Amino acid sequence: MRLTGTVSSGLGRAHIFMAQEHYQNQFKSILDSEAWPGTLNVKVQGDDLAAYVALRNLSGVDTLDIDDEIKAEAATIDLSAIENIRIRGFLREGRSFGGANAFHATIASNELELPCSILIPDLTRHVDVVEVIATQFLREALSISDGDVVTLNLD
Repeated sequence: MRLTGTVSSGLGRAHIFMAQEHYQNQFKSILDSEAWPGTLNVKVQGDDLAAYVALRNLSGVDTLDIDDEIKAEAATIDLSAIENIRIRGFLREGRSFGGANAFHATIASNELELPCSILIPDLTRHVDVVEVIATQFLREALSISDGDVVTLNLD
């Protein structure tokens, strides 16, 4: 599966979650190293949004705000070859940190391609924004900024 979208700025809060040791231990098993303490946001639309909605459905994450036509298209996408990796949530000092689902991928831009994972948190405000984690700061490693087009290829 391939998703193409544009890099966009997020809320700037991912680092709070990404820095948690409980998550980092699980990310190490997915990325073979610690994840960069932040995510890259990639906004998708059209057929790419339908494919992302299919991934969200596989993850069990609600897509109530999505148009029925896109939901119908998403339902036709075969994801049987895509591995869904569960990230467990946890409680710390009375605060709940939710779980997520991760999918192995690569990200490509400017003739460079790097390993990464798509992360779909159980609780997210994003419906059309893919959150990408990697061992590197992707904006720097790929020389990308807001508005640049990137391609995600799921393994």
